[in-house]
Amino acid sequence: MSTVHVLANPAARKGRGAARYAKVLNALRAHGATFAELDASTAEDARAALRTVVSEPDARVVIVGGDGLVHLALQELATTECVLGIIPAGSGNDFAHALGLDRGPLETQVARALDQARSLDAIRAGSTWVASVATVGFAASVNARANALRRPRGGSRYTVATLAVLPHLRAVSLVLELDGEPTPVLTTMLAIANTSYFGGGMAICPDARPDDGLLDVAVIGDVRPLAMLRVFPRVFRGTHITHPQCTMYRAKRIRLLATGTDVWGDGELVGPAPIELEAVTGAIRVAGAPFEGRA
Repeated sequence: MSTVHVLANPAARKGRGAARYAKVLNALRAHGATFAELDASTAEDARAALRTVVSEPDARVVIVGGDGLVHLALQELATTECVLGIIPAGSGNDFAHALGLDRGPLETQVARALDQARSLDAIRAGSTWVASVATVGFAASVNARANALRRPRGGSRYTVATLAVLPHLRAVSLVLELDGEPTPVLTTMLAIANTSYFGGGMAICPDARPDDGLLDVAVIGDVRPLAMLRVFPRVFRGTHITHPQCTMYRAKRIRLLATGTDVWGDGELVGPAPIELEAVTGAIRVAGAPFEGRA
C-alpha cells in the first residue's frame, strides 16, 4: 500500500481526543501502514493539503473526525480516484454511522479505513458536495444554532438546539422540481438525503441509500411547535414517515425554488435557494463500506 495520508480535526489531537488520535496512529503502524499527517490547522490548509494528495497514484486519505471533516474532504475528493477512510471522532458521525463504519472497536475501524473501497453516491448541491443530508427550514435553523453552541458535545447538542429553535417554528412556501416535475409545498422542515441520518442520529430518511443513484426527500408540513415536539422523538427511529404531515419523495435531480431560504448540508452552510441538487453516482470512494442499509 502507498502512503496513507491522515487528516484529523484539530480538536481530535487535543484534550480527551489526543489519546484516541494516538491510538489511531499506533493502529496504523500495527497494520504496517506508512502514513503522513496532513496539515489541518485551518479548513483552507486542510483543503490545500488534500489537493496535493488526490493526484498521487493509489491515493488514500484517512480522516479522524466527524461529519464536518467528511464534508471538507468531500469537496476535494469527489469524482477523484482517491480513497477515503473514516475513523469517526466528531460531535456528529452520521455519515460513518449510516455506512456502519462506527461499529466495533477502534482497531476494527482502522482496519476498515485501510480496506478495499466502494464507490458511493454524493449530493452535488450547486457547487458544493454533500455526503449525507441537505436541509431547509427547521432542521437548517437547528444546524445553525447547534454550530453556535460550545456545549454540550455530541448528538445531545442537536437536541438542545432543537428545543431552542422550536418556539420559532414557521412554515415556508417553496417549489420542489423532482426530475422536472414541479411540486409546491408548505413545509416547516425539508430534508434531501443521500444517507439515512443527520443531526446526531436522526433517521430522517430511513430508506435512503448511497448506492441507488437517487435522493430521498422528507417534507414535514405546516405543523405547530407542540405537534413537532411530539413527532421529534420518532425521527430517531425513522417512524415519523408514517405521520400524516410527513410526505416522502424520491428523485435523481431536484431543484429547490425559494427565496430567503438557506440550505445546509452535513451540518454546514451550503448557500441560499434557489439551488439544484443531484445524486451523483459513484462520486466518492469509501474504504470498508460494503453498504448494507440502515444500521
